[in-house]
Amino acid sequence: MENRKSKWGKMLWVAPAAVLAAGGLACAAMSMMTPPDDLDLALSKTSAGGTYVTTIAPNVEPVSVGPIHTWTVELKTADGKPVDGASVEIDGGMPQHGHGLPTAPEVTKSLGEGRYLVEGMKFNMPGWWMIEVEIDGPAGHDETVFNLVL
Repeated sequence: MENRKSKWGKMLWVAPAAVLAAGGLACAAMSMMTPPDDLDLALSKTSAGGTYVTTIAPNVEPVSVGPIHTWTVELKTADGKPVDGASVEIDGGMPQHGHGLPTAPEVTKSLGEGRYLVEGMKFNMPGWWMIEVEIDGPAGHDETVFNLVL
């Protein structure tokens, strides 16, 4: 009887250890992913539907992994006029890792001249991040997606 208990005892420890090791290897492989070579890293773009020109900028550079920081979103019409009175929402994540931002950044203030303050932006790991800016403004609804590599 002792031998059977010993074998089962070993089996109960070996299986979870194997699962943990496999998970660790998967995490290591994901952390070594490189972003696509042709990634557009522009921080100023025309929105998907062509309604707005959206520019995003961190308020402190360089952008680093870990701390929470603020950003500014600037909106202009296609012909270059500032867009005030818009509702702006921020979202994003890491496409190669399948998770979103670790925080819920939000616009906390309109700064005038089409500029909006975004607080609560955080990146918890290096790699390729997508930042999505959803806009409901006087000219209608549109969105702009930015790429950032840390």
